[in-house]
Amino acid sequence: MDQTIAPHSYQLSQLRTLESEAVHIIREVAAEMERPCLLFSGGKDSAVMLHVAAKAFAPAPIPFPVMHVDTGHNFGEVLAFRDSEVARCGVQLIVASVPDAIERGLVREEPNGSRNRIQTPVLLEACEKHRFTALFGGARRDEERARAKERIFSFRDEFGQWDPKNQRPELWNLYNGRIHTGESIRVFPLSNWTELDIWHYIAAEHVALPSIYYAHQREVFSRDGMLMANNEFCRPREGEECFVETVRYRTVGDATLTAAVRSDARDVEAIIAEVAATRQTERGATRGDDRATEAAMEDRKKEGYF
Repeated sequence: MDQTIAPHSYQLSQLRTLESEAVHIIREVAAEMERPCLLFSGGKDSAVMLHVAAKAFAPAPIPFPVMHVDTGHNFGEVLAFRDSEVARCGVQLIVASVPDAIERGLVREEPNGSRNRIQTPVLLEACEKHRFTALFGGARRDEERARAKERIFSFRDEFGQWDPKNQRPELWNLYNGRIHTGESIRVFPLSNWTELDIWHYIAAEHVALPSIYYAHQREVFSRDGMLMANNEFCRPREGEECFVETVRYRTVGDATLTAAVRSDARDVEAIIAEVAATRQTERGATRGDDRATEAAMEDRKKEGYF
């Protein structure tokens, strides 16, 4: 019997190419580094990263723990999602608690009430305590200019600090995880993804997210051109009036700094259409911590921030 095999054309889509790259990076770190850990905030990027990590090792479990630096100012929906996801994936959750660090005197509350900056010493202490040599982060280059400077394997010195002018070259897909005692690397498997890629992937893979990413009614007030939620961590000041608005969140972070955007997008398809049409980046639209100075993120990263 004549069996003619037609020429086979096999080409990955853009989304599957990005997924394959992320799987390769995660496996490379697991094979090369002694004690890796995945930073998990409960946001969309870390949810995608956890999903990709699970696929990278399936059917075996994820072979490293996840860590959340908890400021004590998180949205309740996000904490509930964090706990449900780590239980579903069967991974160990390490919580580095900023309130505990304040009580122990490691850090002090800042005058503006934000705990964003004082997360860094808490993160570095947890890394030293657990002797982590590599931390996976969900940062993407399209988010913000300092994140655009990060290499995929981003070297940190013995103090957890980053020098953007002294980074290792990454030719093709060759990564260098060689470190000395006390040093570590941050690893960004989603560096080459965009916000739109993340949402297309969430749609394709049915990745679960906290409910605050989808449009809902919430009591908010306007501050510095942003819609801040009225909650126990963030109250309106004199002259700021509360009103109910239909909003959703594009990023997840400290409730004192993370703003909502007006939106009617109640499902993934509507969000994809919304993100494709917007002219403003997610952090520019919603993060007060990036508005402090032109180099706010880079300054924090030099100190050891995510």
